[in-house]
Amino acid sequence: MPTTEIGYNSKIEGEVIHTKLDAAVNWFRTNSLWPMPMGLACCAIELMAAGASRFDISRFGMEVMRFSPRQSDVMIVAGTVTYKMALAVRRIYEQMTEPKWVVAMGACASTGGMYRSYAVLQGVDNIVPVDVYIAGCPPRPEALLDGLMKLQSKVSRERGFTEFVDSVKQNVAAIRGKPEPEPVA
Repeated sequence: MPTTEIGYNSKIEGEVIHTKLDAAVNWFRTNSLWPMPMGLACCAIELMAAGASRFDISRFGMEVMRFSPRQSDVMIVAGTVTYKMALAVRRIYEQMTEPKWVVAMGACASTGGMYRSYAVLQGVDNIVPVDVYIAGCPPRPEALLDGLMKLQSKVSRERGFTEFVDSVKQNVAAIRGKPEPEPVA
């Protein structure tokens, strides 16, 4: 009876994997998102719980919570953003390296929540572009994990890494004073 090979067999395929550059880069990015936690209120407790062993955010490659904007690529805004704090949130967002994504966690970060006052920003999307909104007051850690999985799905569908490389080449050529030839389609 003939046996059926299932999975990767290095004797058949060799040691070469064929894929598109965008697909490979997006797979790397999808599985290595490093969050920058902006815990501003009670939603931050739920964010901390998502990193605990019961919910285990590390299953998704996000266990490396970085408190330095230059080492992170996902800002999780968890809680009420006041106008006084808005400038700091914006500054930290601007210091993050490209590509970067933002998650608004909770009703307060998404819409200002129950606070309709002169001191509370009515949605963090007024100062930074938001990619994923997570509802709840406060949202459960499961909701955060679901939102992060939606962000992973969004990152895996992104296109443009090769276009980014081409634009960098053109910028470098412009700095050097030589025009870079246009890429052939």
